[in-house]
Amino acid sequence: MRSLPPKLLRRYQDFLNASQIDRQEQAGYVKLFRYYYDFCLKYSLKGTHPDTGVSFLEKLRSKGQTDAQIRQADKAVALYKQLAANMGSSEGRIDSEVNCENEPFQVPLQKGSGLDQITGIEKKVMQRETAHPDTSRPKSCPQKIAKDTDWTQLYDALASSIQVRHYSPKTLRSYRSWIRKFQTFVKSKNPSSITVEDVKNYLTWLAVERHVSASSQNLAFNSLLYLFRNVLGKEFGTIDGVVRAKKRPYIPVVLERAEVDQVIAEMVHPYSLVVKLLYGCGLRLFECLQLRIQCFNFGAGVLTIHDGKGKKDRTVPIPETLAAELQEQIVRVGELHQQDLESGYDGVFLFDALDLKYPNAAKELIWQWVFPANSLTQVKETRELRRYHLHPSLVQKAIRAAVQRAKIPKRVTAHTFRHSFASHLLQANYDIRTIQELLGHANVRTTMIYTHTVRSRTLKEAKSPLDF
Repeated sequence: MRSLPPKLLRRYQDFLNASQIDRQEQAGYVKLFRYYYDFCLKYSLKGTHPDTGVSFLEKLRSKGQTDAQIRQADKAVALYKQLAANMGSSEGRIDSEVNCENEPFQVPLQKGSGLDQITGIEKKVMQRETAHPDTSRPKSCPQKIAKDTDWTQLYDALASSIQVRHYSPKTLRSYRSWIRKFQTFVKSKNPSSITVEDVKNYLTWLAVERHVSASSQNLAFNSLLYLFRNVLGKEFGTIDGVVRAKKRPYIPVVLERAEVDQVIAEMVHPYSLVVKLLYGCGLRLFECLQLRIQCFNFGAGVLTIHDGKGKKDRTVPIPETLAAELQEQIVRVGELHQQDLESGYDGVFLFDALDLKYPNAAKELIWQWVFPANSLTQVKETRELRRYHLHPSLVQKAIRAAVQRAKIPKRVTAHTFRHSFASHLLQANYDIRTIQELLGHANVRTTMIYTHTVRSRTLKEAKSPLDF
């Protein structure tokens, strides 16, 4: 992170004293002001522009800063703007501390500068800018940008667009992350002036200098494609001359049947039951954790997965060996639910606006999670106490610890059990189309990857079906 210029630091500290800010709190104000100073430089923003402060506070929120820190940062920025206004056009004006008229905080990049932990800008971007500065303009005066630049509104429009289409929150987080990196690459130029050429340069830079994988580059491409079409309202056109990352064939890791049992034997409830469902039904981790009591039909032996990947529903058979254990788990959930009702909780979390349409649904037994969280969660806006499902990170940590205790020399994740489910069915000569339906794949070509995880068993002599 860049240090504040000594003259600017002294004037800011003097202004804090004049504003009767407690001396014990002044260090916190200076620290946040330094973050703001660095934020403006990295994104080439005008320090006194109203939108810059809004963008800075949003950046702090995205990094998980507390409300108290946000309020203090807001006051620290407001004090600077007040100081800048008081300086006017005198010789000691803050703008005069750099060699760029009417652009506070615009200074050349300095080699050896630290990297900002608050804004989250990637080290490689900073190192690239430092190692390869733009010599086409004076070092003391970075490129000018339009005064009405406001990426905050762009991210708000992105969130609204994705929510209208009912895309997953993970999709929003992923798209926003890649667009933030693109914003850094184009130095926060006006969103309306972004061109396809900027996208080409960015994708090429990702492949050539960052050496990202093909899947990462494609995700960046899809994020920017969505931004152009659905947020900026521009036609993307064709992308020619882009160096694309080479896509390497991927063969998933598959456990042997005995290895699956070893991992499960090293786990405790409820994580062992989660893993049994991942392997026994071929579920994704989020599909398993989002199961509700009404998803199980023990009479028909069918488990219904609602809102799987791509918002698609599908059914899978309930493993007979798990039926009794699952019913015991539902009894435990019922007892916990009764305790929650007696304590006056506000129900479980429901998707979309279902709790508005059916106000009592959140407290009904059928809507309770099969794998509830250990504690209640307080909704920040309404102060309601609601129950969430088991957090994915807890399951992932439990799997990692169990694999280490079982001493299995393979890279095992929660998704490995889904891979093992498909591979073992294929090994048992199940039809590839049947496996496709059980996994919920839209295209059989996705399922065909599992043909590489099992030994080929083909007959060399061709035979007519009439002779079978």
